Amino acid sequence: MRTPFFSSSKSSSDNYSSSISSHTFCESLMEETIQNSQSIIKKWDLEASSVSTSTSYNRVVNLFRDNPLEAKRLLEAVNDLQHAMQFVIKDNSSSKLLVRAHNLIQIAIKRLKKEFYTILSGSSYFLDHEKVSSSDEVSEFVMADLKSIADCMIGAGYGKECVKLYKMNRKSVIDETLYYLGIEKLSSSQIQKMDWELIEMKIKNWLSSVKIAVNALFRGERILCDYVFSSSENIRESCFSEIANDGGLTLFVFPEMVMKHKKKLSPEKMFRVLDVYEVICELWIELETIFSFDSTAVVKAQAMASLGKLGDVARAMLSEFETAVQKDTSKVVLGGGVHPLTRYVMNYLVFLGDYSGAISDIIIDYSPISIQMLSESCYLSTTSGDGDGDGDAPSSAIVVRLTWLVLILLCKLNGKAQLYKDVALSYLFLANNLNYVVLKVRESNLKLLLGSEWISKHEMKVKEYMSKYQRMGWSKVVTSMPENLTTKISSTEMEECFIKFNSSFEEVYRKQSSWVIPDPKLRDHVKILLASKIVSTYQVFYEMYREELAMNDFGTESIVRFAPDDLQNYLSDLFHGANFSDSSMGWSGSYSPSVSTSTSITRSIN
Repeated sequence: MRTPFFSSSKSSSDNYSSSISSHTFCESLMEETIQNSQSIIKKWDLEASSVSTSTSYNRVVNLFRDNPLEAKRLLEAVNDLQHAMQFVIKDNSSSKLLVRAHNLIQIAIKRLKKEFYTILSGSSYFLDHEKVSSSDEVSEFVMADLKSIADCMIGAGYGKECVKLYKMNRKSVIDETLYYLGIEKLSSSQIQKMDWELIEMKIKNWLSSVKIAVNALFRGERILCDYVFSSSENIRESCFSEIANDGGLTLFVFPEMVMKHKKKLSPEKMFRVLDVYEVICELWIELETIFSFDSTAVVKAQAMASLGKLGDVARAMLSEFETAVQKDTSKVVLGGGVHPLTRYVMNYLVFLGDYSGAISDIIIDYSPISIQMLSESCYLSTTSGDGDGDGDAPSSAIVVRLTWLVLILLCKLNGKAQLYKDVALSYLFLANNLNYVVLKVRESNLKLLLGSEWISKHEMKVKEYMSKYQRMGWSKVVTSMPENLTTKISSTEMEECFIKFNSSFEEVYRKQSSWVIPDPKLRDHVKILLASKIVSTYQVFYEMYREELAMNDFGTESIVRFAPDDLQNYLSDLFHGANFSDSSMGWSGSYSPSVSTSTSITRSIN
């Protein structure tokens, strides 16, 4: 019985001895760690009273910049103390050594907080967002110092203090940068009181600033935050959301607020709306990456809300533009030239073609119901563009919408052509205007959208109009000469032909001297055709009877008023609108389709 008892008593004694030994070992280790750490920590004590030991050290403004070796030793001292404390706490949570170690860590933390703040506030150049984003070597050194301090403070249980300093500094950086970029918080009432010129100025500033704000400012902040607080995902998210959310919301709420004031947004302002829409779409992938935390989703939601509002306004503007064109009641132009409505609509559509991606997104569900009927009545093709250039085929949505708008324009022109009393002038008007439409399509992005087949069909239509103009406008001149020039006619018939030709040519020339063909190529083409039909035929007739007229003294000057060269010169003078000017029709270069509704378009596109 004694052996087991003795044995048990001995075992208990051994455990107690082992506990004493372990306790002594941990405290000895702690004592040694305190001794080793105390000298480096006391050296950088901000509140040290010993002038001889500390003042010279405390004059160092930036320890991590000026003495990186000492900075490393300070961090190591804190980490060593923290690890040693963890061992002692397990064995003797009431050890006085813990108090000594804790006091030393507090001294070190005060210095680290100062260093952290100094680096943040004094290294703004090296923490410039573009430098951070581009992995500048000096910036990486500064970032590494911030990270080492953050890791040390978080590990020592002072994460809140570190995060507070970081949030305060970096949020002010974001706010100040946005301010210098011209991004300001505006209320809806403030925007409502602004005239369009001021709003447009602010939109232009926003467009020039938003890419910098996203690609440099917020992207740089996200990179910096992720790096400095890489040890804790929760801290990273908390820091970034608190410093970036307000600025991000301010940046992306502006477009939505502007779009709410529809009275300021007439159709010609469409292109500012599309500029804003496109830039947000362009930045979307970057926004997804930068504001990927759940707590930063509000920024993406605001950007999406602005996109939605921009799309709504753009659709409304496009419908208003279409309605204005449909209801246009402006008079025809003198001389059969290009109508201001044609210039306005085609310039507008050319600009829309440059925004094909945005427009396709915005009008994806648009489907006009009468496009086939208008196509047939106006001789227009409804086929999609054939994509002559590189890249993806154009979206059918924008092709359909652009075709639809061109259909409306040409049908309005058909109606205006009927207002001319002279049929030949009606066809000249149609040729001029359709030719202008084709040229605008050919010379712009509309060519890729509507396609070469569309262009070819409408070029043929221009030729058809010109052929009808020539037939209707010059038939009286052409028929004044004999059909068969190989058979001679009597002197009386010859005299009648010359007199009839003189009269008809003078009449047509006088009438058409105010008519105009603005396009030089089309004008030259028409002159060549007229010369081939009129001058060439007249010259044959003239040469056939020239000697007879001279021999019989028919009073040549009174009968033959034009030599062939004279006719050529007269034709050369046509179609410049010699008796026609913009002022004669009261148009000063600014056009507004007249509509019966309270809203109208004011042309601002050159």
